[in-house]
Formats: sequence, C-alpha cells, structure tokens
Amino acid sequence: MNHVSGTVHVDHHGSSWSLCLLRLVNCVRMNIVKSKGNGVEKSLSFEEQKAKINEVREILGPMVNMLPNLCSDASVSRYLRARNWNVEKASKMLKESLKWRLEYKPETIRWDDVAHEAETGKIYRADYLDKNGRAVLVMRPGFQNTSSSKGQIRYLVYCMENAIFNLAANQEQMVWLIDFQGWTMGSVSIKVTRETAHILQDYYPERLALGILYNPPRIFESFWKVVRPFLEHKTYKKVKFVYSDNTESQKIMTDLFEMDKLESAFGGHNPAGFDLNKYAEKMKEDDQKMSAFVESASSVFFQEQSHVSVLQPEFSVTEHQLESSSDSSPSSDAESPRRVDTKILSANEMKEQPNCKNTIAESGVSHPLIHMNDFA
Repeated sequence: MNHVSGTVHVDHHGSSWSLCLLRLVNCVRMNIVKSKGNGVEKSLSFEEQKAKINEVREILGPMVNMLPNLCSDASVSRYLRARNWNVEKASKMLKESLKWRLEYKPETIRWDDVAHEAETGKIYRADYLDKNGRAVLVMRPGFQNTSSSKGQIRYLVYCMENAIFNLAANQEQMVWLIDFQGWTMGSVSIKVTRETAHILQDYYPERLALGILYNPPRIFESFWKVVRPFLEHKTYKKVKFVYSDNTESQKIMTDLFEMDKLESAFGGHNPAGFDLNKYAEKMKEDDQKMSAFVESASSVFFQEQSHVSVLQPEFSVTEHQLESSSDSSPSSDAESPRRVDTKILSANEMKEQPNCKNTIAESGVSHPLIHMNDFA
C-alpha cells in the first residue's frame, strides 16, 4: 500500500497493466458516455441559442434567483453546448451544479484551507498564458503528497476556481498541461480519478480548450484510442500527446506557447520552476480579490432583489422548491410561487454598479472581466 497516495502499487507488466486499463476504461465510459451528444453537434443561430437559454431558465424557475451568476447567458450556453443544445439535459445538469455550489461553496475556499495540498506543486496555475491568451493549469499526478481524497478534490476545485477567476475578458476556456514526471501505476487512485472526472465534467462544462499529456506512458495513447468511439470528435481533438524525444509532437508546444515563457520542464526556455512561497503569495492576493468581488457582486444582487421585493413581496425560495422546481410542473399559476424576473447582470454590468465598482477599486481588482458570471 502506498501510504502517501493511499493506493495499491502494481507492477508495470502483464495483467497489472491490463487490469488498470480496464478499470480506467470503465471509469472513462461511465463519466464520458453520458455527456456524448445526440448525433452530430448542432449549429444554431444566435436567435435559436438565445431561445434555448431562456427555455433553460424557464425550466429552472425560481432557482435562477438563488445563484444568478450561474445562470448568465455565457454560463447557460456552456451547459447547453455540453449537452448538444438539449434543453432538458442541460437544465438537469445546471440544476445539479447549482445544488452543488450552494452546498460545497467552492468560491469560499481559500489558500490557507488547501496550502498543504500544494506543497509539491501537483497542481498550479502557470504565470504565463498560451498564444491565444488562455490560462494554463499545470497538473503533475506523479507529485501526489496526501492521502485524503476529499482534500485532493478540494484543492482541485480551488485551482479551477482560481484559473477561471483569472481568465481574460474574451476567454472562457483554459489549457491543462499534464506532466507525467514521477508518475507510476502506484499514483493511480480510481476513486479520485472518478470523482475528478465527475467534478470537471458536470460542474465545469466546456472549460477545457486543450489538454496536453506531456511524456505519458506510451500505452496511454493506445488507451485513448480505445475510448475514442465513446467520445465526440471535438472532445477527442482536445487531447494531445507530446513527448520530449519526438520532434513532431514538440511542434504542438511551439505552436501553442511562447518558448521563452514556457518552463524548461516542458521543452521551453524558462528555467524557473514551481516556487511554493511565491505561488502562495500570488494565491493570497487572488483570494483577497475574489473575496472583494464576491462581496460586491452579492451586494449588487441584493440591491436588485430589494427593489423587486417591493413589487412582489410574497416571493421566496425554499429548500423544497430547490429540490422540486425542475422536476415537476405547477398545475396552476396560483399554486406556484411568483417568480422574480431579476435581471441577470454580466460581469461588466456588475462593475458599473456604484457599490460594486467602489469595492473592486479598493481591493485593487483591475481585471476586465472577473469571471464570477462564468464560474460554472
């Protein structure tokens, strides 16, 4: 037993490889097949997309007002794209995300809560972007340093929230750079792998622009070809295999990154590696900005709610409504709670609100978007 990762060590040969691959295939099939769209990916006009976005909001009903930032056009659109514009499936997916965010409260996780998970640099946001201006999340599964699956998932969620928070105004996706240095079969925890796939797929849909597997075991590429029939073409194309000893695959890195900024561990010219102390300072600064924005965004929303409640004071959302609002249809208008059609502000609109603008200015947040509306 590996007392660091809590997983069972197996050798790299024969039946051990086969057993592990079968388990991984089953895990991938379970977590990816259900996200596969119905046939060819749909191409809709702007008007058609907007109509479907509104349909999703109508199905969710009063739940929309519980976390309005989760129901912005950009956010709902990602859920619809993840379900190939199937309104019912996207609504169900979004409802589950809303319930998860209300319970898990990912936006409240702070560096001090997860700092021990980061000590080896197993996941971190790079201090450079790709050539398209997208944030880069470095993942090193071979650097696992803890045994708590809950702690590992919590740190993953923290890193995702931070990467999204730092996306540029014209971006909603990121690049994952997965380094297999130090990886062995003993690094594999099926439980954590399954939960990671669930979290990333169901609660952060359409956030991955490209996943680069850097120096993985060669058998991984064969495994990827096995699961290809279960994936949509666009999903399959998002994963690239790069090997430091293969000039052709290295071209993927030169096409995607400025080599002077890319770390030498990935074939770049930047000798700097992960520095825990410097990274901690950067994360603490981001935590302060995040707290300021969450606080100011909430203030804007409650001001809007207060204004509306004067007109419709009888509206309220209960836990029962959270559980049942998208699972049943009201038999009459009189039996259903009156919905507040609160305007769902974009990030830029939020920043135009006086309180929000002042709070952000005081906190030093000058980023053009601050993706609270796009967090899911």
